[in-house]
Amino acid sequence: MSADTPKKGGFFKLIKAVCWSFFGVRRRADLESDAAQLNPLHLIAAGIIGAVLFIVVLLLIVRAVVG
Repeated sequence: MSADTPKKGGFFKLIKAVCWSFFGVRRRADLESDAAQLNPLHLIAAGIIGAVLFIVVLLLIVRAVVG
């Protein structure tokens, strides 16, 4: 790997970026770092999966409270 090639982010960096984005608290430096290192398609897929999991958890909580 040469000095100009940015290191690709790992799975946990991807999950961390998506989780912090759900809360809406990101530093600009972290955002720029993620934009340079993470694959946009992977970010979109992880965001969709995270949103589906969030909705499923909310539905399960509501069913447990109401039912």
